[in-house]
Amino acid sequence: MQRRKNESGWTSAQVLSEALPFIQRHAGRWVVVKFGGHAMGDADLTAAFARDIVMLRQTGLRPVVVHGGGPQIGSMLERLQIKTEFKDGLRVSDMETVGVAEMVLSGAINKSIVSAINVAGGKAVGISGRDARLITAKPVNADLGFTGEPVNIDVSVIQTLAHQDAGFIPVISPISADANGDGYNINADTAAGVIASALGASRLMLLTDIEGVMDKDKNLLTDLSVADAKSLIADGTAIGGMIPKLTTAIDAVETGVEAVVILDGRRAHGLLVELFTDVGAGTLIH
Repeated sequence: MQRRKNESGWTSAQVLSEALPFIQRHAGRWVVVKFGGHAMGDADLTAAFARDIVMLRQTGLRPVVVHGGGPQIGSMLERLQIKTEFKDGLRVSDMETVGVAEMVLSGAINKSIVSAINVAGGKAVGISGRDARLITAKPVNADLGFTGEPVNIDVSVIQTLAHQDAGFIPVISPISADANGDGYNINADTAAGVIASALGASRLMLLTDIEGVMDKDKNLLTDLSVADAKSLIADGTAIGGMIPKLTTAIDAVETGVEAVVILDGRRAHGLLVELFTDVGAGTLIH
């Protein structure tokens, strides 16, 4: 997986000029993309993301979108004057917070992404972790309330939707339920990781608001082994929301995903540059 130095300013035409060998490498394989961060609040960035997702499907890949919505959930909680806090990068969720998260994630955000992909020429269908028991959850721990973690994954609904004959692009909210039907808010990176593992994905792409994983001097790390990623957590280099991202990447690679990329969701055609060229668009973890 040798990569050239990160570059910016690529056009879609430049990407496609180098793309054929990489399209052949990923053709027919699953690519799970976690869409998150402030890019979701920008209509132009969401539209550009949607066009790239449609291009992945048109070139023979099988993209699956899993989205977050932390900033949007935070804004709604503030409007409703509901206080919330984070521990180790995860939101502490009581029943009221989960209800708000489900309204925002499975409602407005999910349907806005579905609409953008459909406008771009794709056939997107919005679901959540609740649907067809895609993700069965349990509490992470008592301190985090209704913040959950996956205990079982059934990707049959994704396989049915994205089958070659159907051609749908699943767009998944990470809100899930336990065996009794109680709702849990699962970290979107975590949800994307377990889905990618269950599908045996070629790539898991974690889109966020920064270039990728940084060292202690804030320099971008473009290529990491699993051991490197574990060291960044252990020595305190990775903090806050980067901890669950790296943990997700480590777990995904160790359970069958070929590689994970953490990259800036605001970068033009970052997905295409990463998948269809040998130029890095963030941090590759393998």
